[in-house]
Amino acid sequence: MAAKDRGPRPQPKPSAQLRADLRRTFRWRGDRTDNGYRADPTGWWADAAILERLGPALAELFGDQEPTLILGPQSRGALLGALVATHLGVGMAELRKDPSPSADSDRWFVARTPPDYRDRNLLLGARKDHLLAGQRVLLVDDWIQTGGQAVGARAIVDQSGATWCGVAVIVDGLADARLRRDLSVRSLINVRDL
Repeated sequence: MAAKDRGPRPQPKPSAQLRADLRRTFRWRGDRTDNGYRADPTGWWADAAILERLGPALAELFGDQEPTLILGPQSRGALLGALVATHLGVGMAELRKDPSPSADSDRWFVARTPPDYRDRNLLLGARKDHLLAGQRVLLVDDWIQTGGQAVGARAIVDQSGATWCGVAVIVDGLADARLRRDLSVRSLINVRDL
C-alpha cells in the first residue's frame, strides 16, 4: 500500500510541538575564547506562535492546583507571569530584586535568597497589598538553576499567609532533586534537552 493511501498523518501533541519549537528557537551563545556559553532564550519572545502558547502551557503544568495569584520575578518572570495570569484570569504580583519602598507607608514582604546562579544572595520583595493570606500562589519564571530565587519567593509567600502552589518554568536546570520536590517545580523542558 502506498504511503498516500494510509490516511492523514497523526499530528504531534501540542506539548511535544511546543518543546520542539523551544529547542528550535533557543541558542547557546559564546565564542571559543569565552569561559563557557550563555543561554539565549530571546528567540522564544521573538516568535509570536511560541509566545502565544507559553502562558497556557505554563498554566497547564499546575492545572490541578488552581492558583489565584501569579508571582513573577522581574524581568522575564514578570513577562511570563503576565501571560499565565491572563490565561487563568487571575492577578499577578511582581517579585522585585532589591525592593525599595517609594514611601514610608509602602510595605513589603522581603526575604534574602541562598546563592543564585551568579552566586549572589539577593534581597527579594513583594508588596504586602498584592500578596494576601488565603491566596494560592504560583511562581512563574523562564529558568530555574539553583532554586535560590524560588526559595526566597516561597519564604515571602509563607510570610504573607498565602498557600504555595509551586514553580512553573520553561527550563528546569536544577541539579538538586530535593529542591525540585520541596519547591514543587514543574517545567516544559529540561536543560539537558536544549
